[in-house]
Amino acid sequence: MPEPRLATPADAAEITRLRSENILSEALDDAWLTTCADQLALRLQDGGDARAYVVDSPDGGLATCALGLVHAVLPAPKYPKGLAVRIHAVATDPAHRRRGYAKAALAALLDHLEHEGVTLYELYASEGSAPLYEQLGFAADPALMRMTRLPSPPERSRP
Repeated sequence: MPEPRLATPADAAEITRLRSENILSEALDDAWLTTCADQLALRLQDGGDARAYVVDSPDGGLATCALGLVHAVLPAPKYPKGLAVRIHAVATDPAHRRRGYAKAALAALLDHLEHEGVTLYELYASEGSAPLYEQLGFAADPALMRMTRLPSPPERSRP
């Protein structure tokens, strides 16, 4: 199995593609893919808030990615350093699934983050991905409920 490697800004377009095609409920169009890739490339630079591990596809591009976004939170006894990560995407191309790539990439990312001092790890899991996350130490938190609020769209003026 190919070893996961730390992603670089040059991997941003492929990470964005994997996220769009395999995670989002509606794939991004070319303009949004470019916008996301450009932003992610900046965030993957030294000093940025994004960390990712990837597995290269033997056919070119990426087979798998595990992407986390690091942010500061107020400390608490369970996360005393006040450094948290939201696992933003773990995605594998369908042609490369069931080979352990996602588990290897996510395990490498978690190890890297632990060495950086992250003490709080959060993610949203689908039913299908929950067993992988549980194998890596994640547990459901019954006290938390995901809620989403998006800004209201501007009202259209009537002709």
